Amino acid sequence: QVQLVESGGGSVQSGGSLTLSCTTSVLNVHNSCMAWFRQAPGKEREGISGIDSRDFESYADSVKGRFTISRDVVKNTLYLQMNVLRPDDTAMYYCAADSHYYGMQGCPGGLQHANYDYWGRGTQVTVSS
Repeated sequence: QVQLVESGGGSVQSGGSLTLSCTTSVLNVHNSCMAWFRQAPGKEREGISGIDSRDFESYADSVKGRFTISRDVVKNTLYLQMNVLRPDDTAMYYCAADSHYYGMQGCPGGLQHANYDYWGRGTQVTVSS
């Protein structure tokens, strides 16, 4: 059973842009701890961006200033806008959610992958040059 579905990956040249989307029918993205992770071969899974129910955003140092996380409440969709892409952004990108409800307390899991229990199957992003 796939509960989160990512889309929007592809191949792009260095300096280009892509927008990733994550849809789900089992939770409300506006009241959940949502995050994007990525993993490249030979590398650990890296938390790159998260958003909580208060709309507080977090970003890994590697993507700050280039990536933006957002969501559409009506469409119940999470997005990741990726600009100024670099070859070291090449990875499988995963959408993740914490099934627990924390209200206005924020997301205690932060960007640690072990704290998320809903996952998509990933979408590949490849940046050349």
